[in-house]
Amino acid sequence: MLAGVIDRGCGPRFAAWSGHVRRHRVTSSVVEIFGVINASPDSLADFSVATTADSAEAYARQLLAEGADHIDLGGQASHGSAAFVTPDQEWAILEEPLRAIAALGVTVSVDTWQVETAERAFDAGASVLNAADALQDEAMLEFAAERECAVVLPFMLGPDPRHLKHVEGDPVEVMVSWFDERLKQMEGLGIRERCYLDPGTGFAPARWDWAERAEYQRKIYGGLDRLRRFGLPLYVPVPWKQSQDRLELLDLALEHDIEFARAHHPAQVRDRHDALHPSSG
Repeated sequence: MLAGVIDRGCGPRFAAWSGHVRRHRVTSSVVEIFGVINASPDSLADFSVATTADSAEAYARQLLAEGADHIDLGGQASHGSAAFVTPDQEWAILEEPLRAIAALGVTVSVDTWQVETAERAFDAGASVLNAADALQDEAMLEFAAERECAVVLPFMLGPDPRHLKHVEGDPVEVMVSWFDERLKQMEGLGIRERCYLDPGTGFAPARWDWAERAEYQRKIYGGLDRLRRFGLPLYVPVPWKQSQDRLELLDLALEHDIEFARAHHPAQVRDRHDALHPSSG
């Protein structure tokens, strides 16, 4: 872990980003991993599902033992066939697992696009907002400003992960332009410097052919360095399926010296990262 970057009470300290982290990276490369737990039974990664306090605590301990630094918890699956849940339903799904994980003293990010859920989650111990609406909802934007929390900001063409459009043209150019516009909107609210930039590869338009989606991800991961112009940490949701092409995508993302990874298999990510960056092991 990078000393001074993560604060257990309020998430990553971005005042340290411009100084300590960059000086640290002159001599070594470190990635911090958010291990994934899904409280939603609709998750396609069924091995990551934990719906009770006991199972969530046990699985969080397992992920931490496997190399995760923090935990990302979600209560609503984003794929097209998943059930839509109201804020009350989402909180009923999240509450017990979240309280159990937070009791371990680990930083917890809550993955949601519903502000009512975010409010309850932060009151119960979450400290990082994985903003699955990309802060496009005015209420969510106000929440992030009021709580002064760290925010995972995903590139997203659509109001939420369930209603996405395909990118037309150069995907990296579109992504960079999108972040440029969104971050300018956040400057006056004090949110910009607390953002992690997520290329949005954990989401996809419905029924997208994998071969086309994989090629899109290759282009996005190959262009991650173009996001460095914003001076903010990169947060990448890396693939969890174990096919060779997905492992190649994982390596491509890790080659770019990303600061944060959202991962279902933290030990694998840690091992492959250290193989690519031997000085960090």
